[in-house]
Amino acid sequence: MTALFIYLRSTPLLGLGATLIAWLLAEQITRRLPPGPLSSPMPLAILLLVLGLLATGVPYDTYFQGAQYVQFLLGPATVALAVPMYANLRQIRRSAHAIIPAITAGSVVAAASAMLIARALGAPREIVLSLAPKSVTTPIAMGIAEQIGGQPALAAVFVLLTGVTAIALLGPVLRLGRIIDARARGLGAGTAGHGLATAQILQESETAGAFGGLAIGLNGVITALLLPILVRLL
Repeated sequence: MTALFIYLRSTPLLGLGATLIAWLLAEQITRRLPPGPLSSPMPLAILLLVLGLLATGVPYDTYFQGAQYVQFLLGPATVALAVPMYANLRQIRRSAHAIIPAITAGSVVAAASAMLIARALGAPREIVLSLAPKSVTTPIAMGIAEQIGGQPALAAVFVLLTGVTAIALLGPVLRLGRIIDARARGLGAGTAGHGLATAQILQESETAGAFGGLAIGLNGVITALLLPILVRLL
């Protein structure tokens, strides 16, 4: 077993295999849990991976040699959201007058609240600027952070934490707000929790997933346009 581990550690199979095993284990565990904030396999899979890397002493760079293949699939997975969007094109057109104002408001609130709270807690300027694009999908968030003076790598961490938090709180918040319209639920998920929350809401309905995918793209564009102005104002 030790010889096998040493061999795998020297190949990309370690990171790829560890990622798949962590996901399958998390999925099996969460299936046995009652519906709730902790019933999503994503946070648990991340926790299992972190604990596994710490326990075995495998550096992140070694792990990422294999995990990068899973990360590569994020691009095609995001593009695949165009399929439910196309299937719900008629509903998107009918709701166009409300979509732009809603996402614009969500983008401004997400960025401004993050910056104001971080600054009030005494966070350094670099942290504040890296936190600002937290609700945008990772590639866009990293680009925005670099342009406004933040750290792209740190922005990516904040994006991941935002998505995991959104997965945990999405259901309870939507129920608390009595939001039952699939279009509104999808827009909220995509704007606040980007791809991770959209993937979860897609399991609920194709319409919610379509509006979530639309929110991911529009939120990225709107945040990229408005965030430099917010930074100057705040």
